[in-house]
Amino acid sequence: MMTQNTDKKREQIQMFCMDDLVPKDHLLRLIDKAIDWSFIYDLVEEKYCPDNGRPSIDPVVLIKIPLISNT
Repeated sequence: MMTQNTDKKREQIQMFCMDDLVPKDHLLRLIDKAIDWSFIYDLVEEKYCPDNGRPSIDPVVLIKIPLISNT
């Protein structure tokens, strides 16, 4: 019966590295190497509470998202 092997396909796991999917000369890699993103932490430090509330999304990631969506 054809449906007997469908469960085995669901059990398969494929491992991959995200770095392997993006070319080494991609524009976003070049931007990431050229910009030191650590200055963002200083800019937003007073906006985040260190000991109260739920864990936040990394502010650098929040800045990078619009860059990625426009390329």
